[in-house]
Amino acid sequence: MKFQNRYFLSVILLFTLLAVWVTPAYAATTVISISPTSIVSDVSRIITITGTSFDNIAVFVVLLDGSGLVTVFVDAQTLTATVPASTATGTHVITITKDGAPLSPSFNLEVTDSVVIPPTATSSPLPFTRPQLRVTSSGASGNQITSNKAFKFSVDFENAGNMTAFNTQAVFASGDLVPLETGGVAVLGNISTGGDISVDQRFISQGSLAGKSFVTIDVTLTYYDDKGTAYSDKFTFTVSASGETGGGVAYPTATPTGVNTAQLVITSYASTVDPLQPGDQFKLGMTVQNMGNTAAKRVTMIVGGGSSGGSGGGTPQAGGVSGGSGEFTNFAPVGTSNIQSLGDLDAGRALQVIQNLIVNVSTTPGAYPMKISFSYVNKNGEVVADDQVITLLVYSLPNLDVSFYRPPDPFFAGQPGALPIQVVNLGKRTTVLGTMKIEAMGGTLDPASTLVGSLDPGGYFTFDSTVFPDISGPLQLAITINYTDDFNQSRIVTKTMDLIVEEAIIEPPIDPSLSGGGGEFTTEETFFHKVWRFILGLLGLDSAPPDSGGGVSEPIPEQQFVPIPAGGGGGKG
Repeated sequence: MKFQNRYFLSVILLFTLLAVWVTPAYAATTVISISPTSIVSDVSRIITITGTSFDNIAVFVVLLDGSGLVTVFVDAQTLTATVPASTATGTHVITITKDGAPLSPSFNLEVTDSVVIPPTATSSPLPFTRPQLRVTSSGASGNQITSNKAFKFSVDFENAGNMTAFNTQAVFASGDLVPLETGGVAVLGNISTGGDISVDQRFISQGSLAGKSFVTIDVTLTYYDDKGTAYSDKFTFTVSASGETGGGVAYPTATPTGVNTAQLVITSYASTVDPLQPGDQFKLGMTVQNMGNTAAKRVTMIVGGGSSGGSGGGTPQAGGVSGGSGEFTNFAPVGTSNIQSLGDLDAGRALQVIQNLIVNVSTTPGAYPMKISFSYVNKNGEVVADDQVITLLVYSLPNLDVSFYRPPDPFFAGQPGALPIQVVNLGKRTTVLGTMKIEAMGGTLDPASTLVGSLDPGGYFTFDSTVFPDISGPLQLAITINYTDDFNQSRIVTKTMDLIVEEAIIEPPIDPSLSGGGGEFTTEETFFHKVWRFILGLLGLDSAPPDSGGGVSEPIPEQQFVPIPAGGGGGKG
């Protein structure tokens, strides 16, 4: 009866543990903090949101003063969001929403101007000497030079260094002028410390100077110090020109004008799924900023590339918007088309844009450029298209199943138990795996690691290990498998397996008298013993209850012999 009670209690305990194990626990999503709490508005900045119970099933969006930022799910405790450049300085409110519902609390984000780095102290002079030539004055003969008329150009040099400049030479060159007499080379000789020298060079214009208000002359100096070390300095001079020919006929000069147009640029982008794999649906968030100096009206974004009025690349054309000729071999729009209307975008303003996409299941791992076109109307009423290219990385990570290839035997505390572990490649391509390692809190394993190697699609790898549990109760195995992804980055696959360890079974002691002394057990007769005796009685066998007196039979008494008296019959001799 004690065995029965222990059996039923073990079954109840096992079902209780299974009920606790399979019951999922749902934790509420909480937001703890953001980091940093202060940023500089010179470039786009990434802020990190920490909390609990984040997941990539729900849609989490980080809001800046109510406007959505590009949000990326990192793990169950981390989200990241990109704050665009040129965000207005001051205090902004950061709010996080889950499927459109705001989460509390909200946080303040300080945005400041660019940090000004104070100048460092001037270092002490270097402990060496050298010659150093500088220009003290320069000029051309006459107030202005004219076409086809020779003139003299003079330059004065001074040695401001603390050593004599040896074998000094000056070379004159100009794209508009031709040197005369010397070929543009003047030998100045040695110039002592603090000394100066003047050199003259005659020029004539190489062509007409009509329309030019000045010309440039380059002078290159080469010289040496007393140890033979060579030095070279280049100077550029500007000489005023009259803008007319030698005959005095004036030509109009061109009036420079500034560029006045809009220009749309993608300053940052991110995906809600990282890493991307074939078949993944994701949201592509982009920050679009008008880097021009005029507004862009009626902006249309075309994912995959398109044109306005039959052309693109910034050329004004009349007509509508065409987005059907884009490249959609690897990425395709989902839920909406590849064309979005963004409205008007003023100069310097940035806008957050989200496009739902899917990775084609036939896409192989690699880096894929994606063309994004923006069609808009400029200040002159012309339709213009700006083309952008971004790059998305596609991975093909292993899809592994780690389990037992047969039901394991029961595990007992303090006793070795076999672990028949199997790794199966459930993916559609061959994968190469590194070392598989098994760890357990509350037990030891031998062996604890092995090298897996290459697995074909549907292929498997078996590993037989032995676990030595320390105590009874639940025991969790942590299995890690190392491998290298498609971009040669180290990654880890982590799996867990739960075991139930039972108490060690202790055998009851055996009465030594049972091994030959004829004794029997003296325990109380159970219900099953009575049933068995009943069956023996039906079969005509001995169904008597066992002797409770120890089962030791009485010894057989020794036989007593009666003596025969001496003497015989009565016959005579």
